[in-house]
Amino acid sequence: MENWNHTTVLLNEAVDALVGDPSGCYVDATFGRGGHSRLILSRLGPEGRLIAFDKDPDAIAEAVRIDDARFSIRHRGFRHLGELAPASVAGVLLDIGVSSPQIDNPARGFSFRFDGPLDMRMDPTRGESVAEWLATAEVQQIAEVIRDYGEERFAGPIAKAIAARRQERGPISTTTELAELVAGAVKTREPGQNPATRTFQALRIFINAELEELQQALDASLSVLRPGGRLAVISFHSLEDRIAKTFIARHAKEVFDRRAPFAAPTPMRLRALDRIRPGAEEIAANPRARSAILRVAERTEVPA
Repeated sequence: MENWNHTTVLLNEAVDALVGDPSGCYVDATFGRGGHSRLILSRLGPEGRLIAFDKDPDAIAEAVRIDDARFSIRHRGFRHLGELAPASVAGVLLDIGVSSPQIDNPARGFSFRFDGPLDMRMDPTRGESVAEWLATAEVQQIAEVIRDYGEERFAGPIAKAIAARRQERGPISTTTELAELVAGAVKTREPGQNPATRTFQALRIFINAELEELQQALDASLSVLRPGGRLAVISFHSLEDRIAKTFIARHAKEVFDRRAPFAAPTPMRLRALDRIRPGAEEIAANPRARSAILRVAERTEVPA
């Protein structure tokens, strides 16, 4: 396996916020290249445990190099977090988005900076690639995906250009072909941003069902976290952060049922603790960290 470099974002901040009980069981729901996992293990005692999840076969290959009886890895997405026992986990870490090795490897098809197959699957052994989906999707569906997941105001023209290209010369099969097509359809763009940035983001999020999986994992965290357990979520763009922020806010207050005014309210299930951004030094060393936001919450006591 090629050793694509990866710098873990908010490494110490996330682990400091997550690990309170060295004997507890923790979950790194996005192993990646194991930066967070290795630091978590260094903070655990002999009784501590760490369970990691990842869909990417390359991440699994990296994980099996960790020779530690306290560690286990599951080749599954973090939507499967709810399979763990209720109230059994002292901390859950979700580091959302695509990792540097995935972006930098042209064969994975995540980036418009390299020419490669238009794939973008986190797990290339399952599901359909972006190229396969674009080959058959309706124009309206393509436009909706690019608009909703990429917040791209030129989603309509881009979708029409994809369909026209498909009809004239056949389906798009490479990242370069898509990037050039998008550049021709996007009339203006923010300085310094490639015209294809939002489209590539949208297609990646859609093909991997990233936002749906994040919501499922957040919901599952309420079940698996024990009272006092920590939830730490690192996001890299507004769609992800909005989901995490809304989720924490919704469960950090009592909910009254207006239809039953004398009934006891549904108790708060989380306590919001912190919102952390990378410092100037980290951003200078790793520009990909500049948009990262870490949100931390604590599971409240479960009423008897």
